[in-house]
Amino acid sequence: MGPGILVVLVLAVAFGVTSFVTVQQGTVAVVTVFGKFKRIMRPGLSVRIPFIEQVFRRISYQNRAMEMKFQAISQDQANVYFAAMLLYSVLNEEQQTIENVAFKFMDERSFMQALVRSVEGAVRAFVATKKQAEILLLRTEIIRHVKEQLDRQLEDWGYHLMDLQINDISFDEDIMKSMSRVVASNNLKAAAENEGQALLITKTKGAEAEGNAIKISAEAERIAAQMRGQGVALFREEVARGLAAAAKEMESAKLDASFILFSMWTDAIKHFAETGKGNTIFLDGSADNYRRTMQEMMSTLQGFDKKPDGNA
Repeated sequence: MGPGILVVLVLAVAFGVTSFVTVQQGTVAVVTVFGKFKRIMRPGLSVRIPFIEQVFRRISYQNRAMEMKFQAISQDQANVYFAAMLLYSVLNEEQQTIENVAFKFMDERSFMQALVRSVEGAVRAFVATKKQAEILLLRTEIIRHVKEQLDRQLEDWGYHLMDLQINDISFDEDIMKSMSRVVASNNLKAAAENEGQALLITKTKGAEAEGNAIKISAEAERIAAQMRGQGVALFREEVARGLAAAAKEMESAKLDASFILFSMWTDAIKHFAETGKGNTIFLDGSADNYRRTMQEMMSTLQGFDKKPDGNA
């Protein structure tokens, strides 16, 4: 084999080897011809013209994340510190989009710098219109504002801002301490109000229960007194009937009615002696006192024996 054939063979092998390009999954290759955009290569094995078509850049369209920290100033001149995370990706795999990604910026570092400064500018513009006390409650509004401001601009660059997460919002140490004191005082105020309400409810319920108990006790006492009065009245009525019946029996038997009174008198003295529990009972046992007592009892008994029309 001559030297010429060997050279041709080596060139053919080199030409064949450099004609094939492998593109990784999740990326595309931008191909240029003499520095001008020609086409893009999709994932897999592709063929190019050696020494004429050059792989200018490989672009990943997978999701990418970046953390960032920056500072903003509120309307009332308070320093606000943000810690955020950006999630972005290439808008799509269309040729025009890939061409924008490849040639809008000189390199990836320039794009990252522009993206970071754009996000910071949008956040600072929003925070500058709000007071320090409002910012902690506006996390969602800040994210919405940034996305509205950057979506069209990033689309022109060939990218899409998928998500912006604000992980932390903080202030200067003095402001944080004052905010902590405000929160603590509000919590103490809320606790005092809750305790006051609980005490008021407890006392109100206690007063209601006591009032209801008094009402129930008074009603029970009223009913008991009424029943006791009715019992006494019935007892007296029965006693009166019994005395009247006994007087009629004594009269029909032609006996002196004072015998009934004497029997009642002795029974009463006997009952006093049995139930007195050692107490001393003084009775006037003179004949005059006995006679006076019997006369009073006889007059009472005669009153029971009268008829309703007043005749004996």
